[in-house]
Amino acid sequence: MRRLFFITVALPLLGVLFAFSTAQVSAQAWTTKLDKTVRFYQTTDVGVVLAGTEKSLYAIDGETGDTLWRRKDAELDETDVAPIPGSDLVLLSFEKGERTRVEAVDILTGDTIWKSSKIRGAVMQMAVDPAANLLAVVFAKDASGHADDSFKRHPLLHVLDLSSGDELWKYEVGEVEMMPSRWPANKGDEVAYTLDNYHSPVFVDGRLYLFYDGLTSFDAETGKSRLREKYRVNEEGLALTEADAIFAGTFVYTSGRGRVRAISRETGDTEWEAQDLGRTPEMMLVGDTLYVRTGGQFTRLKDGETIERGPYGASAIDSRTGKVLWRYKGADKGITNLVLPNPASIVIADRDDLITIDSKTGKRRARVRHGIERASFGLLNEAGDVVVGGQSEIVAFDAGSGRELWRARHSPPGRGLLRTLTAVAARAASLYFRFGGTATTAFRGAQLARTVASFSWSGLAARSSVANLQALATNSARNYARSYAASRYRQFGLLARVRGLASGGSAMPSVPSVPSPPSPGDLVRRRTADVDERLLDRLDPARQLERLSRYLWHRDRLAALRGQFMYFYTDLKGRGGNGLAGVNINNGETQREIRLSDLDERFVTDEALGLIYVSSGNRMLAHSVAGVR
Repeated sequence: MRRLFFITVALPLLGVLFAFSTAQVSAQAWTTKLDKTVRFYQTTDVGVVLAGTEKSLYAIDGETGDTLWRRKDAELDETDVAPIPGSDLVLLSFEKGERTRVEAVDILTGDTIWKSSKIRGAVMQMAVDPAANLLAVVFAKDASGHADDSFKRHPLLHVLDLSSGDELWKYEVGEVEMMPSRWPANKGDEVAYTLDNYHSPVFVDGRLYLFYDGLTSFDAETGKSRLREKYRVNEEGLALTEADAIFAGTFVYTSGRGRVRAISRETGDTEWEAQDLGRTPEMMLVGDTLYVRTGGQFTRLKDGETIERGPYGASAIDSRTGKVLWRYKGADKGITNLVLPNPASIVIADRDDLITIDSKTGKRRARVRHGIERASFGLLNEAGDVVVGGQSEIVAFDAGSGRELWRARHSPPGRGLLRTLTAVAARAASLYFRFGGTATTAFRGAQLARTVASFSWSGLAARSSVANLQALATNSARNYARSYAASRYRQFGLLARVRGLASGGSAMPSVPSVPSPPSPGDLVRRRTADVDERLLDRLDPARQLERLSRYLWHRDRLAALRGQFMYFYTDLKGRGGNGLAGVNINNGETQREIRLSDLDERFVTDEALGLIYVSSGNRMLAHSVAGVR
């Protein structure tokens, strides 16, 4: 099965293009030495990289490599560190035996804003409602074991005051199947488990919705149960087999057990139900029509392999009545996610063909051979072309005629790298789809239903535990993009105490535009004893101001970005070794090359700064990719 996974999923994003003449080899921007081997790292909205070793947690300035602060004697796993979306806080979970505590920490200083000793377990998922000052966090205790598909726990939801950490109410979720954060080569190794196989909770109009054992909603402030529609979520042993819920008007649209439902958000009653559709992992609401994909490629929990489940096709449903307007059943195995290049068309790819369906009638309008073995995902580039990834190539097609526009072939650097290459493929896809949102799959100007109005967080994109590229295309993009759609950013740490700090637009604010720099009192307030190496303590007020302005500029810039590159691990011909090739999905050209002596499949990019981060032993490194377009 691992060989099959390599053939069907890993290779699509791995290889080397024929033409490297336009590519430039990146230069190393900085390197930072930590106290032990780097165990994990992740980026944040303000351009700070959080990196953990077995001894400490570091916050590193993503542009310069300077250590902003270090939390010493902090042996944390990646599931213990979670940036709170829409804020300048990161949630840390410390657990030693029976003693546990959770702290909300200022990303820029490391100082504790609030803490709680009533909460236990690793951070699984979060939802934030900035307007109501509410934070919902799902924790799981003792969430580690051998990687398989039989690991189950009872997660616990805590709803907290975002400013103080005071608990408002809590709820114990029923026993659910959990997903390994990784699948080690040695099956006896212990791994952390996650809830990445479920959709994250969301706040909508004063209610909190959960999706672990059907659909459950609560009054966000009191915890009073409002709605409970229980049904089996996910086919046993598989991840994300149901679609993300859509909230529109007075209804919430959900899928489960082969059915699509419209549930009244006011009464909790099922208004209509479309039956016998099959597994429905994707829904898109355009106007009054709900388009759904049935069947697809799913991650198996016990070993991380991607497997296919049918029936394969697409359907259209009248969102007001539940009437099935049409069904298309002509797709074969390997069906990709839905792509809407224009109002009249829906495009999917299966094992052999690129298929264009009339969005009004469900009739097939075009079918062309794509020549891609095992197509894995589809997307739209800036020109509105349909780009499909497959076994050994990425190909772009004209959305109207199906004519091939360009084809980029790839090959891995050698044999015996299956596990590494698979991890690189998952990371590359997650980095692309995190920026795109529905813009990567629907035509510009499409009136898609706004799924949520709050922030949500899951480790799916950050950890890339789902190596199934289709799941990343269908789910990760919307979860990440919806955070920016809310466009409200709450500041509780140092940024909240710097009055008048402004950022916005495409240019970084200048120091004179900021009227009130931080005082010495601001920098020592809430000083946390276990934090040292604070950079801001050593900077004069003008330099402090410049840094703080840049961090806010970074968030604004990141919100406006759309992904342009897919990265592939390959032999960099004529460049003296292997490394990452960045392919521009708008023209198929390799325009970035990062030579790496030691591949780190956890690499992550910061497109706002034009940098790519990797680790090697006890060092964090940044390579510049700016200016290569």
